[in-house]
Amino acid sequence: MFNPTAEAMPLAQLRALQLERLQATVQRLSERVPAYRTKFAEVGVTPDELKTLGDLHRFPFTRKSDLRDSYPFGLFSVPRSELRRIHASSGTTGKATVVGYDRNDLDVFAEVVARSLYAAGARPGMLFHNAYGYGLFTGGLGTHAGGERLGLGVVPISGGNTDKQVQLIEDFGPEVIACTPSYALVLAEALRRRGHTPESLSLRYAVLGAEPWSDTMRREVETRLGVKATNIYGLSEIIGPGVSNEDVHEQQGSYLWEDHFYPEIVGPDTGEVLPDGEFGVLVLTSMTRTAMPVLRYWTGDITRLLPADNATGRTMRRMDFIQGRSDDMIILRGVNVYPSQIEAVFGQFAELRPHYQLVLSRTGIMDELLLKVESGRTDGALGREVVQRIKAQIGVSVTCELCEDGSLPRSEGGKLKRVLDLRGAR
Repeated sequence: MFNPTAEAMPLAQLRALQLERLQATVQRLSERVPAYRTKFAEVGVTPDELKTLGDLHRFPFTRKSDLRDSYPFGLFSVPRSELRRIHASSGTTGKATVVGYDRNDLDVFAEVVARSLYAAGARPGMLFHNAYGYGLFTGGLGTHAGGERLGLGVVPISGGNTDKQVQLIEDFGPEVIACTPSYALVLAEALRRRGHTPESLSLRYAVLGAEPWSDTMRREVETRLGVKATNIYGLSEIIGPGVSNEDVHEQQGSYLWEDHFYPEIVGPDTGEVLPDGEFGVLVLTSMTRTAMPVLRYWTGDITRLLPADNATGRTMRRMDFIQGRSDDMIILRGVNVYPSQIEAVFGQFAELRPHYQLVLSRTGIMDELLLKVESGRTDGALGREVVQRIKAQIGVSVTCELCEDGSLPRSEGGKLKRVLDLRGAR
């Protein structure tokens, strides 16, 4: 049964546990994974040099390319006979990234997801509508096992098939739902078309993740589904969903489960560790996985670390909303901008919907950025005001196209692509 007491571990005890687990992880990687042994030799470090948490920065980063270079099982630290599950990315941009789990890893996975669902408001005995995709994607099976660990009744609906989703929500009456934030809005629209109001729905809590989103989208989901929505964060290279989750009462940053995952924030260009409170790239080390521990994984996600909120009794740090990905950053005429920044600005307009797309194109030598956003109004005055406010608050010049409701792409349960880059198109 799930036990939440570890979240309130005294800070000195937590730091000592982290060091102990990091030392064991580095030693395991050095002894069992030739690729890591080579990486350590290349930078001239050995496991016995990790004497304090501050020494971790001396060890090399792990990047997605390392997983692809070691395809399929080169980073595993157990024989294949000990594996109990394998997940993988789609591999649409090259070789898939493969991750493996032994019995211990699946236990850790279920525990951290159960902890996340509990923070999101779920309680034993509730019904859990799990609309994350099952299969090679870690989301569906990962949240499923965590829901069972917590004592929820799990409905494994998976992603897509919206009509069936709506029917089961109507017939089963679940209190908890998990899916991507963009798909939550798709379900909200479908439920509205069936005559439902937020008050007529059984849903109380939404656990949303797998894509960047904002407080603007949170408010829209909460209003239209009648729920309290929290952010769940994770990635398959570290374990899957359940690395962190917001507290349903705060909704002010996701608590990182620091007894299992050690976080760092580093400069995107320098790789140097930044102090808490500064924005940079999130780097994570899995400290309790045994089949495939990953050291200093460069997530590419831009965020910052925040102190714990003493009101909850937790001692673990929080991570702020993901501002974007270091590889998704748009450089427009010398200004760095993330899609979430633009969303935060147009979210200030009540007439605009959270359905949008950013289209990058090139005229001559100049890059152009078009914001397409759905709106109840399509007059030019509103579009000009949006453009002016984006310029004033972010410092970039864009054009704005106000689109009719329902005209922009919708999620079918997976991640929704927000940026369309046409600069290389012919």
